Amino acid sequence: MSWPFADRWDRALTYEQFVEKSNEHCQLWTGVYRTARIPDWAIDRVAELGERFRVVLLAEDWCGDATNTVPVLAKWAELSPNVELRILRRDEHPEIMNRYLTNGARAIPVAILLSESMEELGWWGPRPAELQAWVLDQLGAGRNKQDYYPEVRRWYARDRGETTLREVLEVLERVRADSGSRRA
Repeated sequence: MSWPFADRWDRALTYEQFVEKSNEHCQLWTGVYRTARIPDWAIDRVAELGERFRVVLLAEDWCGDATNTVPVLAKWAELSPNVELRILRRDEHPEIMNRYLTNGARAIPVAILLSESMEELGWWGPRPAELQAWVLDQLGAGRNKQDYYPEVRRWYARDRGETTLREVLEVLERVRADSGSRRA
């Protein structure tokens, strides 16, 4: 099935345009991008899928989780010849965001994974599963975000985006494996 918002692709921002137009945390965005090291396995695994992919990210420049994941995904797309990435601002596209809620919340970032022909393959977000479970535990224990967020930043710094890359690739690989088994 074709992605119902395919017309937004051409109007979506490149990573560079998004950062250039950012009002908040621009230095953090550029710093994470500059220091991101994309492992060869992440580029090799997407290349092995043998087709081109598009990634539409829903994000906002003020989002801490986005500042830790979007620059890594942008650098991965830049280094992967078969991946193209664009960003839509969540608050400017509520009708799109409302299709990708996390437990009823408009949590970001969300990576919508598409084929080259704009077939929706799946989505990922708003943060790596292990970290998401930990954050939900903290919230369930009544902790305030300001109290636990430094621990979230340390988690991202230790992980260096590898879990995000692994989980996004797992969505693509699972979809491709499922479509291959249906054709057989």
